Amino acid sequence: MSESLLTPKRERRKQQRPGELLEAALDLFVEKGFAATKSEEVAAKAGVSKGTLFLYFPSKEELFKAVVRENVVKTVKEGALEVANFKGSSAELLKTLMLEWWRRYGSTKASGITKLIISEGNHFPDLAAFYQEEVIDPATRMLKDILERGRATGEFLNFNTEHTTMVVIAPMLFLIMSKHANSLCISGSQETNPENFIAQHAELLVRGLSNSNSLC
Repeated sequence: MSESLLTPKRERRKQQRPGELLEAALDLFVEKGFAATKSEEVAAKAGVSKGTLFLYFPSKEELFKAVVRENVVKTVKEGALEVANFKGSSAELLKTLMLEWWRRYGSTKASGITKLIISEGNHFPDLAAFYQEEVIDPATRMLKDILERGRATGEFLNFNTEHTTMVVIAPMLFLIMSKHANSLCISGSQETNPENFIAQHAELLVRGLSNSNSLC
């Protein structure tokens, strides 16, 4: 008999509660923003009392950090491990990373956290600093490692790593902002397929970086 069947129903419910609270918080943070989301709303959406919420997460700030760790930090760590074990070319790795970033994060509702940080970070500097340390810095290091890898092997030309990193990231951030802001659009954007857009962006980057200036 499985362990889940042997565990009393009440105990199973208790074990699931943190995940349910994080799911409810993610929905509300993305929909309303951090400032406008009330702790009691999160508790009600998860079907518990506000007191129960604070048993697991002592403040709204700690709840937000837990949401980020569950939905963003975990994805960055998984990506870093895959980058470290990747056996193909740097061009292939860059393309793969960009597309997987969209599939695992950009295309999900969790990507709304990025918009939240951009729009509200100035009002909550401690949360912005947390996001910088836990998400932006390691994700940027991962991307820089790929670029440096290609340059070290001679596959890529010499270039300014800081500037090139921003060239990679900026259009992808625009996709997220467009997704979560209905008023933000460009001509024909309603018909734009994000994965096709990122694939094209990656191809242009690889062509520009390639030491032989040939397709990879």
